[in-house]
Amino acid sequence: MVHQPPPLPLGSDGEVDLRAPLTSDTILQVRTGRMAPLAPLSIKSGINKTLRSGPVQITKLGLEGDEQDPTFHGGVDKAVHGSAERFVPGGFGENLVLGFMNERNVCIGDIFEISDSNAVLQISLPRQPCFKLNHRFHLPNFAPNTYRLSRTGYYFRVLTPGLVEAGNKLTLVSRPHPDWTIERIQRYLHKETDNYDMNLELSQIEEFGAECKDNFTRRVLRARAKANKKPKEKWVPYQVVERKEQTKRITSFVLEAVDKFAEGEEKELSPGAHAKIKLGKGLVRAYSIVDGDKERFQLAVALEEKSRGGSKYLHHEVKVGDVLQVGAITAAVPTVSAASHHVFVAGGVGVTAFLAMVCMSWKCSFRSQPTRLTKIFYKVEFYKSIHYSVVLHYAVRSADDVPFRDRIEELKKEGQLVLYDKAAGQRMDIRQIIQSRGWNSQLYFCGPKRLMDQAEREVKELGVYQKEVHYEAFEADLSGDPFEAVVANKGGVVVKVGEDETLLEVLQKQFDQPDSSCCVGNCKTCLVELKAGRVDHRGTALTDDEKVTSMLSCVSRGVGRITIEI
Repeated sequence: MVHQPPPLPLGSDGEVDLRAPLTSDTILQVRTGRMAPLAPLSIKSGINKTLRSGPVQITKLGLEGDEQDPTFHGGVDKAVHGSAERFVPGGFGENLVLGFMNERNVCIGDIFEISDSNAVLQISLPRQPCFKLNHRFHLPNFAPNTYRLSRTGYYFRVLTPGLVEAGNKLTLVSRPHPDWTIERIQRYLHKETDNYDMNLELSQIEEFGAECKDNFTRRVLRARAKANKKPKEKWVPYQVVERKEQTKRITSFVLEAVDKFAEGEEKELSPGAHAKIKLGKGLVRAYSIVDGDKERFQLAVALEEKSRGGSKYLHHEVKVGDVLQVGAITAAVPTVSAASHHVFVAGGVGVTAFLAMVCMSWKCSFRSQPTRLTKIFYKVEFYKSIHYSVVLHYAVRSADDVPFRDRIEELKKEGQLVLYDKAAGQRMDIRQIIQSRGWNSQLYFCGPKRLMDQAEREVKELGVYQKEVHYEAFEADLSGDPFEAVVANKGGVVVKVGEDETLLEVLQKQFDQPDSSCCVGNCKTCLVELKAGRVDHRGTALTDDEKVTSMLSCVSRGVGRITIEI
């Protein structure tokens, strides 16, 4: 049975004032649902809830007969999802449809009693919808828009179990944080994310569920670390504690910080991480972090036939017990959570093409996963672990060049891997992969220059939006004609860049700026502002619009004389 809500105060226009302080409301509907396939994807979701009639038991983990994907939903902090009836009831997968209770008139920590029941609920979190909401409504980026507009609903935790049914009344018994409505929280959660004072205040709210509390706490710690950051790049000693030959060309190295991290010091790696390593003879290279955290992580390096010194040094000189200096650890590969399907494409001339790739690292177990396949394969496994729809297209010279066969076979058995064995006459068709990707898909390309050039060409010809594609290069063409750069914000100093130099190298020698990370054009760490002049843009990190006012100093080159700011 569907009940009618009680009246609320009217605004000046005669409409119900949904911002008026709310102390009671009526439960209009109770809804539950089981996990089921979210067509046409193979993944499952509990978003489809159906009406329940009569009393339903409510426990610490939610309503009897209800299921959620535990990756994003469920648990004691997300036991019950509530929403006002202003949208189509059940559209967001809510358990309780209420008359007027919305993000603007309920506050974090609010405690409500349910009439005719012993049950007591507490507002614990704002809802943060996942990509499945996009798929349900068939609208790309719908989920992010719901929380930007604060139209998400909210979560209850169950303080006292009991029974609930349509027609029950919710009555406010406590409001410990009247200034912190769900809407205001979402303002700082998603919009003004760098407001230190607000992040600090929100991190101290005990009633918050762990998802938000941990988020605000991390922001505070990052802000403090940034404030204490020294202007010079910090190099930290790491010892090689393990070395293992993964294939004939690939060797993995496990590095562990010589000085253990202090308690509370952030160790977690962002998704898509690589580390700068000082090697012999003044060499500095950025290499993939396969897995682990900032205190202990693994690299995987392929020996290049034409090594410039980095891979040769690691393969021929570095042994267990050696100490290497590690600099900046930064992220490059984006996690596009709004996409319904993720298509990864990796390839190259054997595993030698996997050198110096940025690999994924997340809250997963410590594993051995080298090279470009590492980066993509680990990302696939991460997405797989959180029930994302994924497929990996992987091209190799021969079957003998495939590392970690057991895990490759596992992906293949589950239909999440397409392997192309060149020796067996199997060729990757990038155009066909793009055309068959499906609605709301995100593409990721990672491979040698020939593959990357073809991918960029096909993407443009097929009219794929730039935001739907990520290119992760592992090699860069750094040479070119000499040019000059006027550094406008450094007194107009003119720097000269030789044919075998990069603008980044020259600027760092002269000004110790800008910072750098990948050095192949994948990230934007070395970005400089372009004020005047023509640029031969290289790398993949910038969109066409960004190239008008910016350039990547690690790979891009000026034509003649340009003017920049750093």
